[in-house]
Formats: sequence, structure tokens, C-alpha cells
Amino acid sequence: MAKTLFEKVWDAHTVRQLPSGQTQLFIGTHLIHEVTSPQAFGMLRDLGLKVRYPHRTFATVDHIVPTVDQREPFADTIAQAMIAELRKNCAENGIQFFDIPTGCQGIVHIVGPEQGITQPGCTIACGDSHTATHGAFGAIAFGIGTSQVRDVLATQTLAMSRLKVRRINVNGKLSRGVYAKDVILHIIRLLGVNGGIGYAYEYGGSVFDNFTCEERMTVCNMSIEGGARCGYVNPDETTFAYLKGRPYAPKAQGWDAAVARWCSFASDSDATYDDVVSIDAQDIRPTVTWGITPGQAIFIDENTPALDALPAAERATASDAYKYMRLRENAPIKGTQINVAFIGSCTNGRLGDLQEVARLVKGRKAKPGVRALVVPGSQLVEAQCKKLGIDRIFQDAGFEWRSAGCSMCLAMNPDRLSGDELCASSSNRNFKGRQGSPTGRTVLMSPVMVAAAALTGEICDAREVFPEMGVST
Repeated sequence: MAKTLFEKVWDAHTVRQLPSGQTQLFIGTHLIHEVTSPQAFGMLRDLGLKVRYPHRTFATVDHIVPTVDQREPFADTIAQAMIAELRKNCAENGIQFFDIPTGCQGIVHIVGPEQGITQPGCTIACGDSHTATHGAFGAIAFGIGTSQVRDVLATQTLAMSRLKVRRINVNGKLSRGVYAKDVILHIIRLLGVNGGIGYAYEYGGSVFDNFTCEERMTVCNMSIEGGARCGYVNPDETTFAYLKGRPYAPKAQGWDAAVARWCSFASDSDATYDDVVSIDAQDIRPTVTWGITPGQAIFIDENTPALDALPAAERATASDAYKYMRLRENAPIKGTQINVAFIGSCTNGRLGDLQEVARLVKGRKAKPGVRALVVPGSQLVEAQCKKLGIDRIFQDAGFEWRSAGCSMCLAMNPDRLSGDELCASSSNRNFKGRQGSPTGRTVLMSPVMVAAAALTGEICDAREVFPEMGVST
């Protein structure tokens, strides 16, 4: 019987059906960080339990690390206590920890793939909302809560309800200046922030066939913002080329066998889906958010929506968004002044993101008065950038070059907004107060659009700022 990748992976990892109707699901890989794991380890100690399969758990530190000065002790005593606790828990339980001194530290959703830990056909769990990122490699990856982190540490399993599967096809050729971030913002705008509840999203079509693994990661990363529990792309030659030679990828004779196994998990051509959505790539233009959810988005050349044009159920939230964001309905967002520009995060902090922006900003200067930050997603990305001279290009253009970490994506480290500053951000959430200030405002967009805003001092169309820009795929 024909099956989707989700069904194949789910069935392969099913331990048993529980009386509740849920599935006890084996978790092949568990990723942890400093924020959601301390309480979980504490619960294990209280229960007198040990980590069941420590070789299946991998740790890094990302949310709380400062990006300007990573010498210890950190100025933030809570942050220092959190990294110390993670070190202790990993040492006591024999867990591989990609700590700052290793040169392999970074955002958990960047470290997993670049180390080759993330592999097709695997189940992956992490106490972080954006774990769906790993689905870019044909894995089924879930964000979980602290009590579930405890469960995976203790049993290597989770109790979960089976999901429906929605296939999202994006076919055709993306227009000039349209990137993976625009694709996922458009999908969320189209289907809504609650549209994916109860679903796994399978992304396909010619656009995804042509995307690099890094571009696929950007889209899968934000599946959760559309309400989906996970999102994935079927593994293919692009996947295998990315993984080959990575530290934890299969070696020598084991490689061919692994690729054959990975291929077997891909969705069958005649698989049946619970829903299918088709999108024409030519319909997508550079996209920015205007409100306080990722679904409140428009093309850069559109006006914000008029309240009376929105469905009745959305008007109260939209009205609140306009008030908070200090924007007007039925008006252009283009030309809105910014204070901060942030390029980084698990959504857009990879080498490919930074290479593309550096190519375009070379020889240009950020607008005086704009605080522009570039934060590589891992120490390995940082090292690659320095080898290629990308860090120098950004610094010459007036951008601050930082060390690896989550940085201004969220307010768990010193990189924060002040007052009602407006930030053009390549991150994944524009919730109220997300970037540290209770009145700070966030506009989500692609890294290239953030760079264009940094150069002009306002939200603008990158296609006009960078006339030499080619088509991204």
C-alpha cells in the first residue's frame, strides 16, 4: 500500500498503541539545549532514573549565550548558571555536548544538520518550537515541552497522536528577489497560523526540488508558525550530497546502504494525502509581515489590509496589531523607518544566507543611525565566513559581526530591542515583546530584504536597492 514519508517513518518507529489511542513513538535522536533541559534532568534525579540511551542525545548551548563577549563567567549570572547546569548534566550522563570551547557550538537546529546528526527517516525531538527545521532532510522532527524532554531522556519514547498529512506543492520558477523565506511567509499567509493544526506538512514541487538543503531548512523551520506539528521535504540527491562526509554521517561501506535506506522512506508517487495545496511560484513576491503574527504578511508592493476587508474573526487581532505596530490600515508598509536590522537565527543564520547578503552589500554602507547585526548560526558557519572574508564585507558595510547564538531572535540574551524600536528581522516570530522590549516591533522578511532595509533605513523593496540581484533559484 502506498504511503507518505510521514506514515513510513511513524510506522517504523511505533513501539505500541496506547490505551489512550496515542502511539508510543521511539525517538531516534534527541537534541537538547540549556533552556528546557535543566528541569527535565532534575525530574529524572527526583525519580531516580538515568538517561536511557545517552548516545542518542546531543546537546548545545544557544539561547542564552552572549554574542559580543563569550568569555566566562557571563555578565548574566542566570545565563552562566544555565550553561554550567547543562555541562554538569551532560558530563554526568555521558551526553555529547557541543560546548563553546569545542568550536562546534551554535543554534541547535543548525548544529544537528551540519554535524550529520540529522538524517532521513529518523524521528527527532527537541525542547524547542522550531525543531521542524530538521524535516528538510526527510526526518520527522517535533518540538516538545520540558516534561516530554524528561520522557525522552528516560525512555527514548513519546506518547503522540498520529497526524494528518498535507502536501504543499510549489511549482514553477521563483521571480527575481524571491527567497525561501518569502515562500514560507506566503504559505503561512495563505493557510493561516492555525491552518496546520493536526497536520504534518510535506513540501514538494519543482521549487523544493531545486532548493538547497539550507533553503529547505528555512521553510521547514517555520512550519510551526503555520500551526503544523512538523514539516518535511522528501530526501533526494541534494540531501545526500549535503550529508556526505559530515562527522556523524555513515562512512565507507555503510554510506551506500544508508542512502538506499533513506531513499526507501521517501513518499510513494501514488501516496494519498489528507489535503493538497498547490501554489504557483510566480505568484510569490518579496514578503514582509505587518502585524504580530507571521500570518499577518503582505507583498512589499501591497498595502496593509483594510480592517473591513478581513474576515470578521481576524479584525480584532488586526486592529490590535495596527495599534501595537504603529501602522495604518490600507497603507503601504514600504517606506516605514527602521531602527535595527537583524540577520541570523535558526531560520536564516546559515552560510548560504550570509553569502547571498554579503554578495549584495559589498561596497555599500548601512544607513547612519541603523543598528545592523549579523549573527552566524554556529561557530562552524562563523569560521567558514571568516575564511571567505564574509565577516569583513559586513564590517566594512557598517554591520556588527557577532559570535554564534540565537541573538536577537528572542529575549534570552543581551541582544534586545529598546523602547519602541522597529526591527527588520530574518528571524521567525514577530510576537509582541519577542525581541526583548514590551513595545519593540518586529517585521519579518528575508535576509536580503533585511540588508536592503539596513542600507536605506526603511522597509523597502530589495529588488530596487540591488538592481544586480539575480533569481535565487
